Amino acid sequence: MADRLKLAVIAGEESGDLLGADLVLALRDKVRCAIDLIGIGGKHLAAEGLKSFFDLDEIAIMGIDAILKKMPRLLKLIRQVSFFIAHEKPNCLIIIDSPEFTHRVARKVRGLNPTIPIINYIAPSVWAWRSQRAGGMRSFIDHVLVVLPFEVEVMKTLRGPPATYVGHRLLSCKALLDVCSEREKRGAFLKGSRTVLVLPGSRRFEIRRLMPVFGQAIKELRNKTSDFKIILPTIPRIELEVRALAGLWPIKPDIVVGEEEKWKAFIDADAALAASGTVSLELALCGIPMVLAYRVDWFSKKFIMPRITCWSAALPNIIADQPVVPEYFNEFVRPGILSRHLESYLTNSLSRRAQVENLKRISVLMHTAKPSGEIAVETILPFLYKRPDI
Repeated sequence: MADRLKLAVIAGEESGDLLGADLVLALRDKVRCAIDLIGIGGKHLAAEGLKSFFDLDEIAIMGIDAILKKMPRLLKLIRQVSFFIAHEKPNCLIIIDSPEFTHRVARKVRGLNPTIPIINYIAPSVWAWRSQRAGGMRSFIDHVLVVLPFEVEVMKTLRGPPATYVGHRLLSCKALLDVCSEREKRGAFLKGSRTVLVLPGSRRFEIRRLMPVFGQAIKELRNKTSDFKIILPTIPRIELEVRALAGLWPIKPDIVVGEEEKWKAFIDADAALAASGTVSLELALCGIPMVLAYRVDWFSKKFIMPRITCWSAALPNIIADQPVVPEYFNEFVRPGILSRHLESYLTNSLSRRAQVENLKRISVLMHTAKPSGEIAVETILPFLYKRPDI
């Protein structure tokens, strides 16, 4: 093996930055040589030695409105980073999630220097909409590392690039495993006061659209039962706005900030009201019954949602291939229905017991024999030494 490797990583947002850092750590353990990092990332990849080509916040945008406004700047950044990577000739380029940005970079790099192997970590949701993207990826992606167990078959059916299920990083997340252990010790259901988790999202547009109706749902729940407390975990970058929006709620939540505090809140949670997204998988793996909600912008509602082909947006439902978790969207996100689901989860009801039992299947279906980072490294190793000019 070479004495030194050069790895290009493009992570479009914080979750991808964390995945990239985990991968680099696992790769260093495996190859036992110096790894030079180039590309785009945040604080986690920076801790592994990446000096990002530009600030991750430049591309960490969500929602069609935001993307359209920043499109000229995004196109310029794509050109710049693509030429930089092609000139640097890394052993491999790994793009992580955020396909609207990372795939454009990969396509351009492939055109500029076809000898650079390109790995896609986290497949785009071709199973949900725009399935034709899978076939189109073959021209610029050599292999896909997927994190949901059904995606390997999806890629094969849609004639996409070869894919390997590497498992989800949550399966080996120590904080989550600790929560599961503590919850198992405490038993299936706490006696005494109940705890409701409210998780309105980690992006500004999510909290602005969901927090008012979540606050009304909690008010309606309080009108039915007073024996519960509310914990609202959030992250530092949106804390002030979350506190301002929660200040308008009739019933004030206990707001906690940061990952450590969030996982502490998970330990005692009896039910959760959450924005649809990765947090639903965290809740599922911890066995916390939930109801999910989401509101999209006008453009997505009019032009994107009619093209969605997947039967559910909730990851627990898609993985289990059955409606385990209730979910509501747009005008159907109403306080009355949300509060009634929460009320049923705060007692030892049939609906609570059924969901908790079904959530146990998620861990079984997602299980892998090795940690995700280790499987990912074993998959990409052949590509690191594939370049003919090395």
